[in-house]
Amino acid sequence: MTPAEHRAQVEAWYQDREARLRSPNGWLALVGLHWLEPGENRFGTDLDNEIVLGGSGVPPRAGTLHLDGSAVRLAHYPDPGLRFDGAPAGPMRLADDASGEPTLLELGSLRLHLIRRGDRIGLRVRDHQATALAGFRGVDRFPIDPSWRVIGRLEPSKAGTVEIVDVTGRVSHEPTKGAFAFERDGVMWRLTALAGDDAGGLWLIFGDATNARETYGGGRYLYTEPAAPDGTVVADFNLAYNPPCAFSSFATCPLPPAENRLNLRIEAGERMYVAPE
Repeated sequence: MTPAEHRAQVEAWYQDREARLRSPNGWLALVGLHWLEPGENRFGTDLDNEIVLGGSGVPPRAGTLHLDGSAVRLAHYPDPGLRFDGAPAGPMRLADDASGEPTLLELGSLRLHLIRRGDRIGLRVRDHQATALAGFRGVDRFPIDPSWRVIGRLEPSKAGTVEIVDVTGRVSHEPTKGAFAFERDGVMWRLTALAGDDAGGLWLIFGDATNARETYGGGRYLYTEPAAPDGTVVADFNLAYNPPCAFSSFATCPLPPAENRLNLRIEAGERMYVAPE
């Protein structure tokens, strides 16, 4: 790949990345996360609701989410403007994101759906009129550097899983394919790799010596290219991107495991995101 081809590839990736961030269903629109309690969870703008919502066109009493074990059912008040699939929403059982297709409810400028994290279920709230979305002017990046498109190797692991902690403190054990090993400035570095995309790439959750000053303190993410039959893996750190928590305090981002916090300056990819004032 020539330098010009590499630059074009990286720029095209970021055009798509920023289009996703500008989407009303993206992370900049995320304005709330409410963990449900067993029994009734009323929601609306009234302060005596268990879930107090903002947003345009939201009534004082919009509905109630009944949590019974792991099941959540919706009940709603007369004519609250709550809609599902383009029609008024009636009483129904709601699917969460663990199903792959969470039930999406519309309420004024808000979009609501359930997420499941371990044994907890929460109501995730996006606002299509969010201030952060309206004011988004892009994400600063390091200059594109072809030397950060590194060729490493997948070192298979017998462990099978790795302990991952997210920003809420929840601990999970995620499948690992082993370690991505690469050389930089004569030193070998290793990153525990999680299962990546459907194409067979690896997912790297990593920290480095630029964190908290030049890049997001909670680390960054990167998908590699699929491993070749001989175990060779290409990781382009120019495509390292900020986790959702860099854009919203209501995301539930996994953090880098201890062994993935490198004492190495990775001056490539996205810098720290600063919201416009």
